[in-house]
Amino acid sequence: MNSAVSILFYIKRAKINVDGVCPIYTRVTINSKRFEFSTNKFISPDKWSTEGAKVKGNSEDARSINNQLDIIKNQIMDAEKRLYKKEIQINSENLRNELFGIKERERLLIPIFTEHNRKIKELVGSEYAPGTLERYETSLKHTKDFLQWKYRVSDIDIEKIDHAFITEYEFYLRTERKCANNTAVKYIKNFHKIINICLANGWLNKDPFANYKSKVKEVIREFLTEQEIQSLMEKEFVSERLELVRDIFVFSCFSGLAYIDVKQLSKDNIVLGIDGDKWINKNRQKTDTNSKIPLLPTAQYILDKYANHPVCVNEDKLLPIFSNQKMNAYLKEIATVCGINKELTFHIARHTFATTVTLSNGVPIETVSKMLGHTNLKTTQHYAKILDKKISEDMQVLKAKFNTKLQTQSKSVNY
Repeated sequence: MNSAVSILFYIKRAKINVDGVCPIYTRVTINSKRFEFSTNKFISPDKWSTEGAKVKGNSEDARSINNQLDIIKNQIMDAEKRLYKKEIQINSENLRNELFGIKERERLLIPIFTEHNRKIKELVGSEYAPGTLERYETSLKHTKDFLQWKYRVSDIDIEKIDHAFITEYEFYLRTERKCANNTAVKYIKNFHKIINICLANGWLNKDPFANYKSKVKEVIREFLTEQEIQSLMEKEFVSERLELVRDIFVFSCFSGLAYIDVKQLSKDNIVLGIDGDKWINKNRQKTDTNSKIPLLPTAQYILDKYANHPVCVNEDKLLPIFSNQKMNAYLKEIATVCGINKELTFHIARHTFATTVTLSNGVPIETVSKMLGHTNLKTTQHYAKILDKKISEDMQVLKAKFNTKLQTQSKSVNY
């Protein structure tokens, strides 16, 4: 070991007692920093060898005290070796704690996670969106449930979190919680942030994520085609309830708004845009970013249709929307009735706006990104799946180029 540990035994003459003996002390110095403690042994000053740092002579009393000092020296060296094996920095504080069995204050995972979430909550609206807090709260709940499932405990010392803990947590999320790959990866990513806080504060000596790898799989985002939208819009429903749900879903397809944003729409959210036409102007609930969306004729027609609905009149709502749970249940029924073999959700409606309604009709992706309220263009690129129609058009152009080139070559080369 390369640590400069120095051990010195000496007597404290200033503490000589009424019997004329002084206490023998141990001084341990590491890189100019030291700690001292009493050996609980006493000796007359004239019997102490300052040069030898031991009791003079070979009397039984001298041999007994010197043997005790050797034991203390060996204990210090053993403590140093244990620190080395544990890969803990060898300094005066750590060596003293190891020698006397003093443990640092145990740091538990759940209070650290809870404090992190408290700070996120304080910053909701300024630095974080409500959805961010909700995800971390869910992640905390899953962490608590995992501790009970795996270890039958309500909390754990962060020092006990290792690579095995991480992989077991991921296994729990995938099996017990039935999380899909990307969902499990996101929860582990949230947990990783808590571990990074522990590392940054020096509470952990090793990163349990050092050899952990996970990968988000690309999701094929479903959307409705022009034919499916048309089929949905032309369908006549006997039930007014299903007709209402269909109309609100179609409104989302032509506005790109998520369920919660449609639910919150009021007359104040309709403004005159730069072109003099009506626009939707609203901050997204999920990210608190502003979305400005020109009202397309289909969306305007639906707003006009329900303008005099009692809910809209009495509650200052633009649409009389049901709960998200009821909407999704009714949308399943509508999909069956319309022969659409896709799970209709407001996510699909939003994807449909990004692809079939806007991008496939030549609206630039930067404009679509702004209307969707995205802060990062990459997010829009995930939504904006390139349509088969667009691929076909692009490949037709490429085919034409190759055909022209081939015709030119065939005039000069015999095959």
